[in-house]
Amino acid sequence: MFNFDPNHYPYASRRSAVYARRGMVATSQPLAAQAGLAVLQAGGNAIDAAIAAAAALTVVEPTANGIGGDAFALIWHQGKLHGLNASGAAPQAISIARLSAAGHQSMPKYGALPVTVPGAPGAWASMAERFGSLPLPQSMAGAIALAQDGYPVSPVVAFAWQQAHALFRREFKEPHFQSWFDTFSIEGRAPRAGEIWRSQGHADTLRAIAADGAAGFYRGALADQTAAFVRAAGGCLDVADLAAYRPQWVDPISCNYRGYDVWEIPPNGHGLVALLALNILQGFDFSQRDSLLTYHRQIEAIKLAYADGLAHIADSGHMRVSVQDLLSAAYADERRKLIGERAAWPQSGQPPRGGTVYLSTADDQGNMVSFIQSNYMGFGSGLVVPGTGIALHNRGNNFTLDAFHPNCLAPGKRPYHTIIPGFLTRGGAAVGPFGVMGGFMQPQGHVQMIMNTVDFGLNPQSSLDAPRWEWESGNNVSIEHTTAEHLLRGLRGLGHEASWSASQLGFGRGQIIWRDSHGVLCGGTEPRTDGCIAAW
Repeated sequence: MFNFDPNHYPYASRRSAVYARRGMVATSQPLAAQAGLAVLQAGGNAIDAAIAAAAALTVVEPTANGIGGDAFALIWHQGKLHGLNASGAAPQAISIARLSAAGHQSMPKYGALPVTVPGAPGAWASMAERFGSLPLPQSMAGAIALAQDGYPVSPVVAFAWQQAHALFRREFKEPHFQSWFDTFSIEGRAPRAGEIWRSQGHADTLRAIAADGAAGFYRGALADQTAAFVRAAGGCLDVADLAAYRPQWVDPISCNYRGYDVWEIPPNGHGLVALLALNILQGFDFSQRDSLLTYHRQIEAIKLAYADGLAHIADSGHMRVSVQDLLSAAYADERRKLIGERAAWPQSGQPPRGGTVYLSTADDQGNMVSFIQSNYMGFGSGLVVPGTGIALHNRGNNFTLDAFHPNCLAPGKRPYHTIIPGFLTRGGAAVGPFGVMGGFMQPQGHVQMIMNTVDFGLNPQSSLDAPRWEWESGNNVSIEHTTAEHLLRGLRGLGHEASWSASQLGFGRGQIIWRDSHGVLCGGTEPRTDGCIAAW
C-alpha cells in the first residue's frame, strides 16, 4: 500500500466551478453531498436534500457539528425567503448568581454548564414538516447508513479529530467525559484518514429522530437520558427545558449592496455584522481586489461592524437598539467617516474560534437552501450522552456574566450566536445561497464572498479559492499565506498588526450556489477542506 500524507499538497491545484440544471448539493464532505443528491434523485426537493446532508454531516464531520448542536436556515420556496432560527436557550435553572457562587468569572468552555438546548434535530423536523416532499426516514436514511455501516474518515476531518483528541486527552479527566472517548476513539486514539469509523448509538438516535420527527429527542426517552446525563455532570439542563423547545420561523434581515439584496438571519445570530460592514463598504469604490486600499477598508469596516455587533447583539427580546437603526444609511455614513488612512483601534471583545458545517442545496423546482449547523468549538462541550452519539454543544460559552450587557446569561435566553447562513437575491429573484463557516470568521467570510462576486466578478469557485484575511482583535489581522507579500507589508505600514497564518483549519470553509436567469446552477466548494459538489 502507498505510504502518503493525505494532507500534504506541495503543488498548486485548481477546481473548476460546477454547472448543473436539475439539482446541486455543496457541502464540506463528499459523502454528505452524495446523501443529499440521492434524495434529490429519489424525488425529494432542496429542503429534503439539505436535511439529508445535514444529518450526514453529523456523522462524517463530527469534529464540527453533531446531533446535540444548533442550526439556522434560509430557505427560498415559491418565490419567498424564509428564515429558521433553531438555536436553543439556556436552562431555566442556570443564572449568573449560580455560576458566580461556584467561582466562575466567565462562562466555562467545556463540560455541562455551557450546554444549551440543542436545536438541530428540531430544525430538520421543522423543515421537513413545512417544506419537505419526502418523509424524514427517507431523507435521513443515508446518514443512518453511514453511522451504522461506517465510512472512511476524510483527511481534513482526521486532522481536526486528532487535534481535538489530543486536547481532550490532556484536559478532560472527569468521568463524565469518558463517553466522548468511548464514542470518538479507535483503540484509544483518533481515527486516521481513510480509517473506518462507525457509531451504532449515532445510527440509533438518527433513526429515532427520523421515526417520530424529533419528538422523543425533546419529549421522550432521549430527552430523559440527555437531561439526566447533563445534570449528573454538574449542568442545569432539565427535561422541561427540552420539552419547551420549538425552532422559530423568522423574517430574514437584509441590506442592498450595489443592487443585490444580501440576506441574513436576525439576532441572536451575528449575520447583522456582515450587513453592517457591507453598508459601510458600499460607500467606497473598489476596482481591484488584491490592493492595499481594498484590504485596509475591508478590515476597518469589519472592525467597526464588530464593535457594534459585540456591544449590541443578543437574543432579540433583550437587544436595546433596533436592527433597523443599525442598518440605516445615515448610521452607515456616520461609521464610514471613522475609516481613515491608518488602522484604528476598535472597542470590541476577543472573538474566539468555533467549529461549524455549512451546506447549500438547489433543485429544479426553484427551491434553494442555505443551511448551517454547529457544535461550536469543534466537538462542543466534550460531553456525549452515553450510547447515543449525541455530542452536546457548548454554545452557552458565548454568554457574558456581565449582568449589564444585553448578552448576559439568563434562564431561558438564547446566546449571541456565530453561525449564519447567507442568501443573495436581485430584483426579488433568487440568486442563491452562500456561507462561510468558522466561528467569528463567518461575517468576515460573507463580506469577502459578496465582494468577490459583486465587486470583482469572480465565479463561485474563484470566490472561495481567493486568499482570505481574518480580523481577530484590536489591530490584529491574520493573513492567509497565499496572499501577496506586498499586501502584508503594506498593511503593517498602515498600522495593522498583520501576520501570516498557515493554519489548516483557519479562515473558514464555504459553499456557494448561484442560479442564472435560465435556471442553470453554478456552484463552488471550499478548497480548504474536503469539500464537494454533487450535481445532477
